[in-house]
Amino acid sequence: MMKWLAIPFLVLTLALSACSSNTSEQNEEDQKTDPSDGNTTETGGESGQSDDPLAPLEETAKVVIAEDGSASGAGFYIAKEKGYFEDYNIEVEFATFGNSDEMLPAVAAGEVDVAGGISSASFFNSIAQGIDVRFIADKGHNIKGNSYFSFVLRKDLQDEIKDYKDLKGKKVAVSTKNAVDDYIFQQMLEHAGLTRDDVEFVLMSDFGNMMASLGNKQIDAALQIEPLIAQGITNDIHVRFGDATDFAPKAQIAMVLGSPKFLTERRDVATRFMAAYLKGVRDYNDAFVKETGTKDEIIDIMTKHTATKDPEVWKNIGVVGLDPNGEMFIDDIKKQYQFYKENGAISSELDFEKVIDTSLAEEVVEIIGEYE
Repeated sequence: MMKWLAIPFLVLTLALSACSSNTSEQNEEDQKTDPSDGNTTETGGESGQSDDPLAPLEETAKVVIAEDGSASGAGFYIAKEKGYFEDYNIEVEFATFGNSDEMLPAVAAGEVDVAGGISSASFFNSIAQGIDVRFIADKGHNIKGNSYFSFVLRKDLQDEIKDYKDLKGKKVAVSTKNAVDDYIFQQMLEHAGLTRDDVEFVLMSDFGNMMASLGNKQIDAALQIEPLIAQGITNDIHVRFGDATDFAPKAQIAMVLGSPKFLTERRDVATRFMAAYLKGVRDYNDAFVKETGTKDEIIDIMTKHTATKDPEVWKNIGVVGLDPNGEMFIDDIKKQYQFYKENGAISSELDFEKVIDTSLAEEVVEIIGEYE
């Protein structure tokens, strides 16, 4: 009799055990899919898996970049060609504008997500007067000892002019007034112990005309840019005259600009965009600064996207400096603004606490690590 009573008891025990097992499995499944659980592993939201801060976006996001084929856009070009944007499910589109006066309102309105800005009084004035953009990363500075934006001297004068102070009484061409060119020229004068009255300032907006004027001996020196520096040396027109980092070692020449809408309303896209951009910049530094990367591949990308189409030229020029962590020379940006203001070229106050936003680059570097 006890044997027959034991059978239904055993069946009941097995049934209860099965129920308990099913409940446990269901609880584990619920933990995986419960969005309130910090250990969520299912894909969620536009940004993909929540345990990976840089997981590819679930839906393709389009990002518009205002870029004109300048060498300082290297990070954008490399990231596009090497598929770094695509890795995050980002599609980039390059838009060209005639000038910054057209570009800045488009960035402020969110019609353009990212752009490049070159320091000038008019640039700062536009922002101070209500054009809402942010400086978010480095897009151009000089590399110590091999500046891409530096002074050149007529070759026949190299025995006569050996130091910056020897420019006294000479004609020096500069492409703009109250812009970063003018600022670097001023830094050189102060370094040399000269004033503007000591040197004949020649305003010459076209860099190509500078080289021709040097060749014709109409000017004595010029603040020139690559690849024209290298071309003039090859053609025996001019020689490098010192290096801009001698007197302006931390001059911020250009900045990556971000639309406030892009940085706030589309933060998940902006974060991944910045990660891809910095990966491109790091490949650029590996190739041109460390010379440890695939230089030929990077040169091919640069010839595709810029006006310098000869690969051999890229092997000899001073390239644009691009910080692999996105860091800008913030103190120098403020110093340039003050220079323009003292010249009477700035009409409004600029709130740098609002305008300069390094949080995006810092957030990304925290995830991908600092460049070594």
